[in-house]
Amino acid sequence: MRRATITTTHDDADAAERVAAALAPDNTAEMATRAEGEAVVTTVAREGTRGLRSTVDDYVVNCRVADRLGGTDGPHESEDSTARTDDTDTDTNT
Repeated sequence: MRRATITTTHDDADAAERVAAALAPDNTAEMATRAEGEAVVTTVAREGTRGLRSTVDDYVVNCRVADRLGGTDGPHESEDSTARTDDTDTDTNT
């Protein structure tokens, strides 16, 4: 199983709540999105690397749209913004 955690920071906690609420309906059973203060944290799990990459790519586009519609300038780049993956399992379907 491949995993990724995407964390974006937003203008304030209210903006993060709006973005998380806008993203949540698109989550699959293998995804979880939550607001933590000014941050939105989403975890994604997929069987293979291709599926994980595709899901993360889609998520990033959706996040940018949700943030713009929420009245902010977009996710802020900061030292706290991270995307982590766990590739400890061997993927033979690449």
